[in-house]
Amino acid sequence: MDYVIEMLNIRKEFNGFVANDNITLQLKKGEIHALLGENGAGKSTLMNVLFGLYQPEAGEVRVKGKPVNITNPNVANDLGIGMVHQHFMLVDVFTVTENIILGKETTKAGRLDLKRAEKEVREISERYGLAVDPRAKIADISVGMQQRVEILKTLYRGAEILIFDEPTAVLTPQEIKELIQIMKTLIKEGKSILLITHKLKEIMEVCDRVTVIRKGKGIGTVHVNETNANELAHLMVGREVVFKTEKAPAQPKQEVLQINHLVVKDARGVSAVNGLNLSVRAGEIVGIAGIDGNGQTELIEAITGLRKSESGNILLNGKELIHSTPRKITETGVGHIPQDRHKHGLVLNYPIGENMVLQTYYQKPFSKNGILNFKEIYNKARTLIKEFDVRTPSEYTLARALSGGNQQKAIIGREIDRDPDLLIAAQPTRGLDVGAIEFIHKRLIEQRDHGKAVLLVSFELDEILNVSDRIAVIFEGKIVAIVDPKDTTEQELGLLMAGSNRKEAGEGTHV
Repeated sequence: MDYVIEMLNIRKEFNGFVANDNITLQLKKGEIHALLGENGAGKSTLMNVLFGLYQPEAGEVRVKGKPVNITNPNVANDLGIGMVHQHFMLVDVFTVTENIILGKETTKAGRLDLKRAEKEVREISERYGLAVDPRAKIADISVGMQQRVEILKTLYRGAEILIFDEPTAVLTPQEIKELIQIMKTLIKEGKSILLITHKLKEIMEVCDRVTVIRKGKGIGTVHVNETNANELAHLMVGREVVFKTEKAPAQPKQEVLQINHLVVKDARGVSAVNGLNLSVRAGEIVGIAGIDGNGQTELIEAITGLRKSESGNILLNGKELIHSTPRKITETGVGHIPQDRHKHGLVLNYPIGENMVLQTYYQKPFSKNGILNFKEIYNKARTLIKEFDVRTPSEYTLARALSGGNQQKAIIGREIDRDPDLLIAAQPTRGLDVGAIEFIHKRLIEQRDHGKAVLLVSFELDEILNVSDRIAVIFEGKIVAIVDPKDTTEQELGLLMAGSNRKEAGEGTHV
């Protein structure tokens, strides 16, 4: 069998921690091969070895049958290996073309030949159906388009083997469909793809084979047409995974959050929230369904005090929050799982233990007369790490060293432990594996059953349908419909999210 890539018995350690324990992975020419595993299983580490960012302690890498020593990414590029990273590596103020040619500039008589480079970028873009404008500035294009620029960057450098690291974690459902089409086009053109993911639906739709890693060990490789999502989940997590969240009917009580005629402007000064009305009661989960960019971010920022409201009311248990500071709002009884865990949820260069008290460090027993009590802080952290199954070498490990799923569990532990009346969960499972998703959904439902009000904002329609007791559809900054998840479908929700009225979308039930 001819393999374009062979990674044989790869071992990678970090300070005695074994991230890859003798893993073997073989990629055939012209296939889409998934690398599946939980957050922190060692998928990205293995691909970083292939791309030359890490050097393995043991094992061998072969490209087209020949043993190679990939000492850095330039060597990988020369061997025809390109990587599209989960967190894009682009310069915002540069154009698409300037980003693509960076480090591989086209020159004419010693000067940058931008015209020729733009022409080459346009040709590659058209050939692979990427539809990217070579002159657009990175700061002005969508996340989905930025990802295409990263793909173009690898193709411009002549990549034959493309590594995609969690490519759909930050994309909308429509962008995911388009990306899958792009992958299929790349394969038709003779490329081979390694896809790091934990989204089982996508693997079943687009991949030929899948190699499963669990806790740093290779579990095996299976043909996608000989397996199913349940079997893959079991291989990945090592136990049965429940996809449908079990929950008793909600028992809603008094109104906890009441929003009346709220108007909030975005960063450009345009009204993103447009006279919005919404209420969330104790003992229920209200899901907000909407296409990204319809005012969800501004709404959450207004409730949590991170953005000024222009007009309207936000009442928590009857108390006005509009002019309160974020700290005051937190103390009044609001918990916030932010949509960007790196930017707003954690201080990445602090130990995970200290991140556990970011909302309470100034209170007793963590602080006295302005002096921090680290013994109490780390005692608390150990308790929460255990309770919320945060997998970390220790409470002193830096937050940035944890996988996305474990970072998210830490944030959820911190917010739930404060026992807030209202818990706002924004994209709580973005980029997480099925095991972590199951854990987080259970915790949200637990909060509801403890009589808390939960506001869930998610772009994942199956999450909204699965977890919510009522679904509020947001379109152009307004709630346009409130439906019962039992009486609606993804299709109806999709149409409502795109601005169709209830009659066109098919009758759901007003709640």
